[in-house]
Amino acid sequence: MSALARRAVGSGGVEVTELSFGAAGLGNLYTPITDEDAVAAVDAAWDAGLRYFDTAPHYGIGLSERRLGEALRARPRETYALSTKAGRLLEELAEVAEEPACDDLDHGFAVPATHRRAWDFSADGIRRSLESSLTRLGLDRVDIVYLHDPDDHAEQAFREGYPALERLRSEGVVGAIGAGMNQTAMLTRFLRDTDVDAVLCAGRYTLLDQSALAELLPAAQEHGKAVVIGGVFNSGLLADPGPGATYDYTTAPDALVDRARHLKAMAERHGTTLRAAALAFPPAHPAVATVLVGARSPHEVRDAAAQFASEVPGDFWKEARAEGLLPTGAPVPGEDPA
Repeated sequence: MSALARRAVGSGGVEVTELSFGAAGLGNLYTPITDEDAVAAVDAAWDAGLRYFDTAPHYGIGLSERRLGEALRARPRETYALSTKAGRLLEELAEVAEEPACDDLDHGFAVPATHRRAWDFSADGIRRSLESSLTRLGLDRVDIVYLHDPDDHAEQAFREGYPALERLRSEGVVGAIGAGMNQTAMLTRFLRDTDVDAVLCAGRYTLLDQSALAELLPAAQEHGKAVVIGGVFNSGLLADPGPGATYDYTTAPDALVDRARHLKAMAERHGTTLRAAALAFPPAHPAVATVLVGARSPHEVRDAAAQFASEVPGDFWKEARAEGLLPTGAPVPGEDPA
C-alpha cells in the first residue's frame, strides 16, 4: 500500500493524511467495545499509515479521548496530528447510581451516565474544555480544536468561542482552529466571516448528499481554507445498505436505502465496491484535505484503508452522473477539477 499523502491545514505547520481516523467509536458509539479493541483499532490505523486522529469530549463522555490518548501516548508526538472539540463541558453528576447502567444511549453512547454535558461556548468554557481534554488524553497538546455543533449557540460561538480559539492559536497552544458540524450554512459563515483554518463537515458531502457543493466548498476554495469530511458513509447506509441501515444517526428512509442499493449494484457492475466509491468521492474536490473514517476494530480500519487505496473505474462516475445520482459540477477522481 502506498503512503498516504499529507495536506496542510492552516499555516501553523499542521498536516493531516488524506485518510484519517474518527474516534467516536472508541467512545462506545451505539455498542460497547473493550479497551483492548480500542487500542487495536488505533494500532491498525497507524500501521495503515493514518496520521490524523479526531476525537471529542462528547464521544462517550470523555471515553474516546481517554482511549485515544492511551493508544497514541507511546507514539512520537511530532509524527501525527490530533484534533478535539470544544463547546460541551462534562460536569460530574452529584448523584450516580452505585452501578450506573449504560444509559447515555440517548446521546448515542453505551457508557454509564456519570456526567452531564453542559453547552458552553464562552471564552472560559473553551479554555476549560481544552484543559480537561488534555487531561483525559494525557498529552501536552492537540493540533486542531473545533467548535463542536454550535447550531443553537451561534451568537456565543461567534462572539466568544471563536475569539477564544483565535487567542489559543496566536499563543501557540494549538496549531489550527475551526468548527465541526452536520450542516453547511453555519460552517460557510465561519469560512467567510472568521479566520478559521478548517471546517469539519459531517455527512454533507457524500454519494447521497452533496449539499456542501453549493456554498461551503466554493467558500473554502475562495478563502484558502481546508475542509475535513466526516460521515462519508452517512451513518452506515453507504457502508452496508441492508435492512435496518442508519442514515444521519437514525433509521434510513426507504427511498434512500433504495438509492444506496442502486449505487452498490452499479459499483459492483464496474468491479468496485460502494465503500470504495464513498471514500473516493469527497477527496476529488480540491478543497477537501482529508476524509475521516470512524472505526471501532482493526478489521474496519484495514477494510477502509484497502477500499481507499483501490481505484474506482471512471465508468462508474460517468454512469452515476448520467443517471442523475451525482451533479455535473461535482468533481470525481481522475478528472481535472478545473
